[in-house]
Amino acid sequence: MALLIFIGLIFIWLFSGIRIVMEYQRGVVFRFGRLVKTKNAGLRWIIPFIDKMFKVSLRLVTMDVPTQDVITHDNVSLRVNAVIYFRVLEPEKAIIQVEDFLFATSQLAQTTLRSVLGQHELDQLLSEREKINKTLQEILDRQTDAWGIKVTAVEVKHVDLPEEMKRAMAKQAEAERERRAKVIHAEGEFQASKRLGDASDIINAHPPALHLRYLQALTEVATEKNSTTLFPVPIDIISAFMNHTKEKS
Repeated sequence: MALLIFIGLIFIWLFSGIRIVMEYQRGVVFRFGRLVKTKNAGLRWIIPFIDKMFKVSLRLVTMDVPTQDVITHDNVSLRVNAVIYFRVLEPEKAIIQVEDFLFATSQLAQTTLRSVLGQHELDQLLSEREKINKTLQEILDRQTDAWGIKVTAVEVKHVDLPEEMKRAMAKQAEAERERRAKVIHAEGEFQASKRLGDASDIINAHPPALHLRYLQALTEVATEKNSTTLFPVPIDIISAFMNHTKEKS
């Protein structure tokens, strides 16, 4: 009977050391507090009560950076949030070098976000988003390298402007649209004046052209209006045609 109990205890002891490591995980094993090895995916066994295994996921982590209050270089108060993408490349470092690598990465992302955005002006923050994202990614990747973590991307998601700043930017945009409209109108007037100048040069070189244009205008008015319209005919038009008739005769 004692032998069966002993065998049963041995079986329980052996069974308690079985661990299953998923394909996307690695098992970091410590023995008496010292790092022994890192086990790959599969059915693994550790010495019960002596070894201790910490499972670390190697999958890409998408972490939301909470909204941060930021003061830009030109003293504009903003509320900004972001998202960070990273993965663990070295499980041993992620366990040994930092107590909680997820929490540590989140805190580091928050402080880096405030620091980097505080060095830029508002216009740069709105127009150079990709450049700022790249800067954030490089800084975080460099600082988390000691933890065995690779930061693949950082994206600033939303920039919340104060209401007075939104109104000021709306007025600025409206003024810019009005300026462009005035420039386009002035350019059109300039081109029209050039065409009129060219037309006047042609008419000066060929005086009968002015008379023909006058008659053409009368024809267009008569076609559009159903009522009777009286136009004074300049005497120089009649004289021009009379002189032309005398020259032919």
